[in-house]
Amino acid sequence: MKSSFRLAIITGLLLGTSAVYAAVDTPVGTWKTIDDETGKPRSIVEITDHNGELQAQVKQVLNRTPEEIAKDGEHPTCKKCDGERKDQPIEGMVIMWGVKKDDDIWDGGLILDPKKGKTYKVKLTLTDNGQKLDVHGYIGFSLLGRSQVWERQQ
Repeated sequence: MKSSFRLAIITGLLLGTSAVYAAVDTPVGTWKTIDDETGKPRSIVEITDHNGELQAQVKQVLNRTPEEIAKDGEHPTCKKCDGERKDQPIEGMVIMWGVKKDDDIWDGGLILDPKKGKTYKVKLTLTDNGQKLDVHGYIGFSLLGRSQVWERQQ
């Protein structure tokens, strides 16, 4: 077992890739969101950098129940959103914007919960060598609010 693991690492180094997770020091990438209430994957989100500010866009909505599909159709919209996002498709929607790096965290931006139609301040913290992202939405003080852990997709 040890020799096959060692061989995988050596092979990965020789090929210029790593057989084990590499530490990633930025939230930029593709993430699977995990619902903090149900523990189930809810969407695939892509975080991109736009001139030093991060934003996130929903690429795919996952694990919808038959009841949700019957109620909202095949392509759910943001029924509870205000303004330009009202009744717009959730897939393709920018749900996080204005987030900037501040030491080991990213904050200063906003995140939208399309299910509730509410916008929150957001703080992002990488964990597990950059393979998980703690996404903390809050109103007022960051000590209050709720967090989700998103999983990096390879």
